[in-house]
Parts: sequence; C-alpha cells; structure tokens
Amino acid sequence: MKLETLQENFSRALSVASRFASAKAQLPVLGNIYLSANTNKLLICSTNLEVSVAIAIGAKVVTGGEITIPSRVISELITNLTPGPITLTSEKEVLEISSSNFSSSISGMNAADFPKVPESLGKNPFSIPKDVLLQALSQVSFAASVDETRPVLTGVLFLFKKGGVTLVATDGFRLSQKKLALKTFEKEKNMILPKGALLELSRLTNEDEDISFSVREEDNQVVFGVGDIVLTTRVLDGEFPDFEKIIPKETRVRVSVDKEDFLRGVKLASVFARDSANIVRLSLKKDGVFIQAESQMAGRGESVIEAKIEGSTTNGFEITFNYRFLEEFLHAVPGEDVVIGLSSENSPGVFTDPSDPNFLHLIMPVRVQG
Repeated sequence: MKLETLQENFSRALSVASRFASAKAQLPVLGNIYLSANTNKLLICSTNLEVSVAIAIGAKVVTGGEITIPSRVISELITNLTPGPITLTSEKEVLEISSSNFSSSISGMNAADFPKVPESLGKNPFSIPKDVLLQALSQVSFAASVDETRPVLTGVLFLFKKGGVTLVATDGFRLSQKKLALKTFEKEKNMILPKGALLELSRLTNEDEDISFSVREEDNQVVFGVGDIVLTTRVLDGEFPDFEKIIPKETRVRVSVDKEDFLRGVKLASVFARDSANIVRLSLKKDGVFIQAESQMAGRGESVIEAKIEGSTTNGFEITFNYRFLEEFLHAVPGEDVVIGLSSENSPGVFTDPSDPNFLHLIMPVRVQG
C-alpha cells in the first residue's frame, strides 16, 4: 500500500475511529485501526464488536493494500504532525509514515484478522433530518437504564409504523416517549438500539445534513450514514416492556408551571435532598406548588412557585419524587412551560411540554415510609 493524503483529514477521521477501538478486548486486533487504500480513497475502520465505524477520506493512491495499526499510536502521531500532505506506505505488517519534516515506522498486524465492518448503508436506506432525530434522542435517551443486568432497558426502543417513528426509553422508574411523523418502513418494525451507539451518533453530526438509516436484518444490525461516515450498531435482543399499559389514560389533577421556576425550585431542594435518598416533596396548595426537602445533617428548604392547578385537590395533594429525575426531564424540555398530570401519591406523574404534544415523560413517585 502506498498513498498520499492530508494530515487534517486523516487526523479528523482517526479522532472518531479511535473512540471505537478497544485496547482491553480479548482480541488484540480490536485495539487497532484498519486502513485500506483503494482507487482514490483511504478507508479508516474500527470496532468493539458492538459498534463499528468506517470513514472514507480522499487520497492519491499509488498502490492499494490494507493493514491494521494500534489505535493509540497512530492517533497520537498523526494528531501532532503539521497540516499538509503525508505519505503512508505499508510493507507486510509495518506502516511507514512520512511528511515534510518527519518519518516513522509503526508495527501493525495482519488485516485478515480484523472483523468485517460495514462500509456502506446497503439496501433501501431512508433519511431522517438531523435536528429532528438528535432532539428526539436528547428527550428520551437520558431515561435509559445503566443497569447491565437488564440489557433491553439500556437501549432506546424504535417503533416504526407507516405514520412515523416512536422512540421510548425507560429504566423502570421513569419513561420517556417521543413521536416523530416521518415516512418510514412500509411494514411495522420494532428494534432496541444501544444508548451508547446513539450518543456516538449525535457526536458525529457536525453539519446540517440528514442522517441515513438502514437495517441489516441478516446480521441483526442497524447502519447509520452521516456524510462520509458509516456507523453500525448491533440490535439488542429481548422484549421491551409493554410501556403503553403504564401510561395513565387520564389524571385527576393538572398542574401548569413555568419550567425555569420549577427547575430552580428543584435545584434548591436538591441541596438537602442529596442527603436523604434524593427525595423532594411536591405539595399542591392554593398558593401554588411547594417544593420541599429536608436532611438530618443539612437542614431543610422550601420553595413556592406559581402554578395553575386544575382538578380535585380539596384536601391538598402531596407526592414525592427523586429530584434527579425531575432535573433531567426539565433539561430535556425545549418549551417554557411544563404540565404535570397527577392521580394519586402512588401513581406515576405524567410530565408534558404544551409546545410539544409528541413528547411525554413519566416518573414513578418515591414511596416514603411513615
């Protein structure tokens, strides 16, 4: 292999690819980055067997070929070279790199040992506007679980129907749902995609371009295309919980509050709640919503925020939540107001954004003894 490419383009591609290389994997080659030269491009690939990436950059290819090189070594080396043309030459399992004022030889590994990584979208891809998908992911992915003992809850459920796509995530204590009106598959299809892969997807999109999307059913994979980058993730196996059963059809009390006022009250309460299992209490009274928290060590605090309260609260209404769940939801709300639907102190709170009827969030209350 012999080619010439620009340091700027190569360094940018390596900074992405290096995130998917896995130096601690049982297969040493997974700690490497795969390089392949063909016609007028250089292909840079890496994988941790769950997520993979393939990036094509322009190159003047004299001789085609392929090799794998340790990710950390080549990434640090190329990043520190001065911008401009660099020459890559491989012979057997050694890669030589030279520029106007630098030369080096790096020991690599045989490319035949590197897992096959998808380099293109494949059949029947469709596009989703970048801003639409990334906002939807920001509104649901934070609710996914971090507990690996239930893998399906660590991902985001995609429900494809003729009318669009619904994204859902839950950790068993809260649930986020976002509906997108998009033209998608002709037939209905469900899949659970790892949260980590979706977060990486959001990091790849720097320009105003659509995200292409295709399904490789034979390999149980989904392939995303962003410009010259192809990101592939496995689909998580398992059954997602029947979340529609737990979404209340109606609520007894409806509370409308200003988002920033509510967030400020939750943050003030969190100072004390952190020492008492993250618990904050919401009390609905005619004067508004009282947000309270107390700690045996730090003391107690109470905020009052204005609210429009509709429904039956004759005897008052109190409910307790994990303040962290409230905070994370409020950070995901694009609008200025929040509506909270409540039924009882033991039923999930239904949180919505009046400016976005396609976004819904549930939070289970905390049961407090005594």
